[in-house]
Amino acid sequence: MDTEIRPFGADAISRAAACIARGLPVAVPTETVYGLAADARDSAAVARIYAAKGRPDFNPLIVHVPTLAAAEKLGVFGEAERALAEAFWPGPLTLVVPRSHDCPVASIATAGLDTIALRVPGHRAMQALLAATGAPLAAPSANASGRISPTKASHVLASLDRRIALVIDDGATSAGVESTIARVTDGAVQILRPGPVTAAMLAGASGLAVTARAGADIVAPGMLASHYAPGKPVRLNAAAFEADEFGIGFGGLAGDYQLSAEGDAVEAAARLFDALHAGAASAKPKIAVAAIPAEGLGAAINDRLARAAV
Repeated sequence: MDTEIRPFGADAISRAAACIARGLPVAVPTETVYGLAADARDSAAVARIYAAKGRPDFNPLIVHVPTLAAAEKLGVFGEAERALAEAFWPGPLTLVVPRSHDCPVASIATAGLDTIALRVPGHRAMQALLAATGAPLAAPSANASGRISPTKASHVLASLDRRIALVIDDGATSAGVESTIARVTDGAVQILRPGPVTAAMLAGASGLAVTARAGADIVAPGMLASHYAPGKPVRLNAAAFEADEFGIGFGGLAGDYQLSAEGDAVEAAARLFDALHAGAASAKPKIAVAAIPAEGLGAAINDRLARAAV
């Protein structure tokens, strides 16, 4: 099929809602990255997400809903989960909770797990699409599986052109990396995937200790070891760039693409995937990335870079 691009507005949302009603996934921006959305209750539509992305079927999808009340119809929220939702929703936090006993979400969307990954997005386009469809929307990043996540409509087309019906273009995303994924387990908040909502923020909102993921089981989206691959070797923590390397700079180390000359992790996160796309498109056969401190949002940036380099 030909992939259509429409600028955000009533016409684009109406067209996207019609596609989703027909079981066709559409790309839509969120505050994190562009997502590939379909009705999470429709197993055939969700299967088309997997088919378009070439995504492994054991990797579950995030289900987007408009409000906490809507999320509570799909998953079981305890006191701590509710406190986190109230603190960070709408926003870039995904919570993994047990599925409710009557959860209508297709099991293919949760990869057969008894948990569900839920998020209330803060972006106007995704919220408008949720309102227009009246459906919970499964929406992983709108890119071929394992490739660089998209923060612009052009990034979506780079890997999904002619695989999907429609892209809603609302410019570059603001956060630039995918949502933090967390779950409450054993009296603590466990970070399954780092993101814009940091460990300190989670601890402050929940009053609980925050721990890192333990074990290698796939229990939430985005947990594959190798991901975000640009198709060429990636060297991390570079102190200098070689002539055959596309240099992604940070702070005092400039390169072919500068994430943040001021060493600002927020700016770097917003530009990270655009930098990897630029490196992938470069004539240089290798990519090298300057060292980025791992504190705060830097942990999420380094997580994505580590998996790009696998």
